[in-house]
Amino acid sequence: MTGPVFAFLSGFALSAALIMAIGAQNLFVLRQGLRREHVGPIVLFCGTVDALLIAAGVAGIGAFLAAAPQLTRLLALGGAGFLGWHGFVALRRAAAPGAVALEQAGGLTLGRALAATAGFTFLNPHVYLDTVLLMGAAGSAQAPALRPLFVLGAASASFAWFAAIGYGARLLRPLFLRPGAWRVLDILVGLTMLALAASLLASVARPSV
Repeated sequence: MTGPVFAFLSGFALSAALIMAIGAQNLFVLRQGLRREHVGPIVLFCGTVDALLIAAGVAGIGAFLAAAPQLTRLLALGGAGFLGWHGFVALRRAAAPGAVALEQAGGLTLGRALAATAGFTFLNPHVYLDTVLLMGAAGSAQAPALRPLFVLGAASASFAWFAAIGYGARLLRPLFLRPGAWRVLDILVGLTMLALAASLLASVARPSV
């Protein structure tokens, strides 16, 4: 089966399958959605970056990244440090007696929120593997005339997902009026980020084949 509709749906389905895994970026968007803090700019940032990376991959930049393993190692080291720090902060926040009240009293500025979003996005090598390499390879397999529709479908899935977790998080807000729920979330965020940091360090330490 080929054609414009199939190209769009192929991009949408593959992007949705890759993006729905629990990761640091998704957890950060969820947390900001629960706090109703800069949700629109964060969703727009995440969706736009995904769209640009997917388009770049389909255009052929994925082949360049695949041939530059040292760049991947540097990204992994930077990402491990970034995720490790944020994981530690989340666990410290969960353990602090007054963490919930302080979090409600003072939030992130828009600049700091977007800077954190950029860190979770660009310092994660898996972002490039998913959007640039995997999506790029799949998109390149489409006929040249259909590639823009593949990219449009993939970008649509990304925007839809981030909007769903960013704005849909408010449905869970009654649950998170309880301090214990915030602590559970912070523990989940902290452990997930530390695990991701450890996996990135392990990938750097693993000898190249």
